[in-house]
Amino acid sequence: MNKKLLAVLFGSALMLAACGGGDEEATPTNEENGGEVTQSHDAEKIVQAKCSTCHGGNLEGQGNFPALNNVGSRLSEEEILNVIQNGQGGMPANIIEGAEAEVVAEWLSKKK
Repeated sequence: MNKKLLAVLFGSALMLAACGGGDEEATPTNEENGGEVTQSHDAEKIVQAKCSTCHGGNLEGQGNFPALNNVGSRLSEEEILNVIQNGQGGMPANIIEGAEAEVVAEWLSKKK
């Protein structure tokens, strides 16, 4: 019985370890930025991971989901951020949060 319990706990630990990580990459500490570790957000990677399922791989839109490949011609950066944060139509709120949402809104606003 103890061996089975140990095996289950060990297997669970491996599964949880395999699921870690995210889209944020930390840059190494350096003297130029005062020794702080900064995070960079790659808007295109975030969009591919969180938006392309509904809006299409090339953001061309599909079904009831609008195209995002030219959303900057229709909405400002602030309006895009508002949609990301509050949702609209079939899109739920906060699919992307915090600094990532701001980076994505800026990136999408340049798509014209």
